[in-house]
Amino acid sequence: MRAVQYRTVGRAPEVVEVPVPEPGPGQVLLKVTAAGLCHSDLAVMGWPEEHFPYALPMTLGHEGVGTVAAMGSGVEGLAEGDAVAVYGPWGCGRCRGCAQGKENCCPYAAGLGILPPGLGAPGALAEYMLVDSARHLVPLDGLDPVQAAPLTDAGLTPYHAITRSLPKLVPGSIAIVIGVGGLGHLAVQLLRALTPARVVALDLSGEKLELAKSVGAHEVLLSDDTAAGRIRELTGGTGAEVVLDFVGAQATLAVAAASVAVEGDVTVVGLGGGTLAVGFGGGLPFEVSATFPYWGSRVELVEVIALARQGLVSSHVETFSLEEAPTAYERLHAGKINGRAVVLPHG
Repeated sequence: MRAVQYRTVGRAPEVVEVPVPEPGPGQVLLKVTAAGLCHSDLAVMGWPEEHFPYALPMTLGHEGVGTVAAMGSGVEGLAEGDAVAVYGPWGCGRCRGCAQGKENCCPYAAGLGILPPGLGAPGALAEYMLVDSARHLVPLDGLDPVQAAPLTDAGLTPYHAITRSLPKLVPGSIAIVIGVGGLGHLAVQLLRALTPARVVALDLSGEKLELAKSVGAHEVLLSDDTAAGRIRELTGGTGAEVVLDFVGAQATLAVAAASVAVEGDVTVVGLGGGTLAVGFGGGLPFEVSATFPYWGSRVELVEVIALARQGLVSSHVETFSLEEAPTAYERLHAGKINGRAVVLPHG
């Protein structure tokens, strides 16, 4: 089968031929129908060799959906042809967190060598992928796989981030979304679907600000050195109750810190390499909470897919063939993907 692999540190990914995996006991083989590309992939491929944590070659892709092609012994509750989404942050399956569906918070996965698909384990940018357990599959129930693929991360991660702040997103509140890319444009929609908050989106790209308006942002602002002051003006000087930074660069974190209200939340999702000073004298207002969420729970993925089936959330996507995936990564790196890039291995 064809697969997109990161084979050598510092080099572009390649489309190669690899054997179709066979499912062992408890495992499920999927025929991949759609796979999303993510800035996290670029971050991984940007790590220097001395700090690279995964074995190479590695099949990329941690946003995957497909149909069940084969099952190992002991798998129950699935049938060949079932359309499913892959829950990516695999855990041990036995600890307290995993028992609650919070495998993204499993404290034992790394020590046991359990890695997410596309981030250590073979991922979804292939014609077929192996899933370690049926519990990591969520039924699509008729949802378009092209729409569903980005939801497994680009939808799940902002959903998890937003639900942590729901008590603060009351009528009259302000939510700031910094960066209207793959995750940010879904965050705008999730805020509109889940809360009565006024949503203000920031980006450097006029095209992405137009996307933000088209998916429900009440206000859009250029993410420059005037942004924090303009947010203060919009909020009557008090700042925003919740700031979600989907960039995570030093400049955007400075905007977040200068924009958040007393008792507000700053949630850092982006992997831009910036740092946020926390503590007395650190520049944040009193009683601000700062968090950096990681993916979300299995239950939350079920909920995100349900929102999409209801038409409350949709992914703005550009599709590519498997052979075009390396070019799609180049465009993603250059900021030329508006929304999310999705690869169709059999398209």
